[in-house]
Amino acid sequence: MRNWVFVKLETDVAGLYGWGECSLEWKTRSVAGALEDFAPMIVGEDPTRIEHLYQKMYRQSFWRTGVIGLSAISGIEQACWDILGKSLGQPVYKLLGGAVREKVRMYTHLGGGDMRAVYESQYTADPQVFVDRAQEVIARGYNAVKVLITPPTESLNSIAAYKYAERMMEALRLAVGDAVDIMVDCHGRHSLANAIEFCRVLAPYRPYFVEEPVPPENVDVMVEVRNATTVPIATGERLVTRYQFRDVVEKQACHVIQPDLCHCGGLWEAKKIAAMAETYTMGVAPHNPLGPVANAVALHFDLSTPNFLIQEDMLTDVPWRWEVVQHSLVSQDGYWLPNDAPGLGIEVNEEAAARHPFKQEVIHPMTVRAHDGAVLDW
Repeated sequence: MRNWVFVKLETDVAGLYGWGECSLEWKTRSVAGALEDFAPMIVGEDPTRIEHLYQKMYRQSFWRTGVIGLSAISGIEQACWDILGKSLGQPVYKLLGGAVREKVRMYTHLGGGDMRAVYESQYTADPQVFVDRAQEVIARGYNAVKVLITPPTESLNSIAAYKYAERMMEALRLAVGDAVDIMVDCHGRHSLANAIEFCRVLAPYRPYFVEEPVPPENVDVMVEVRNATTVPIATGERLVTRYQFRDVVEKQACHVIQPDLCHCGGLWEAKKIAAMAETYTMGVAPHNPLGPVANAVALHFDLSTPNFLIQEDMLTDVPWRWEVVQHSLVSQDGYWLPNDAPGLGIEVNEEAAARHPFKQEVIHPMTVRAHDGAVLDW
């Protein structure tokens, strides 16, 4: 589903360089091109002037950059923090204000099966696949999981889709008990009426939160969902910069915001977003289905952010994940522990990375269509 895009920022000090990540699904070549576009703006600059460089890339582009440009900026910005930490001999989280917690709670995504097949089969899938995955994850120490069980829908929905989601959630809750939190990711695929009904049928099973129940384009619709349901609502993975988060926060459209540190503008921009949310007592659960550099970046953000709740990871996506990145990250009983190595605490093995070149992501076979052939959100 995705290629990893790592950024190496070199300095004129021998042996001093930084790493960042700006992986973006199905936009790999666009992000790589954006990095080249930003290069003339930053070559020759001081990499420790992080705010200055962010302002320069964001404001001097004239055209306000969307997720492609902001992903490129995020990777460069993270690499600057890595350089600053290494130059001072300090882990990045200490430069962000220091640790406010002793460990970072994690969860992982169970996936959603083939949602096109689920839609086309009239929702007859067996919940055991989710139960088995959840039990495997819990056996590895996690006490929280996320799952994609609300199927693609049209503007209005048949009862079968709601019963499918309810059946999956009931089976999961019975299997894992009350000690494990379950988050439900909707991928923004529902209309207002559908989203409210899904929240209603899921509510008895106490989801930790329901994520992106409606598309992110219309904040007022998200507000209506939040006001119509008792389940906590989370959103934000597809928003970039504090400016796009402003309406969500000021209108109190959710209970939990989910900036992606590889897309929203980087670590410092994410800290500003989190601080804005903190004034409304909103929690922060950063989005992160990306690569190992992104994992390291998230750890430093989470350790230093007061309203942080829980961190997504995707540690089992490919078997060679930790071949391309060496690290001293430690996880224990579903938590990441602090890492005091200078900078981000990771090192990319460029030789190993070269063994995994760009490969076109699968797009068309994932297309979900309605009964009449119209394309749906997947």
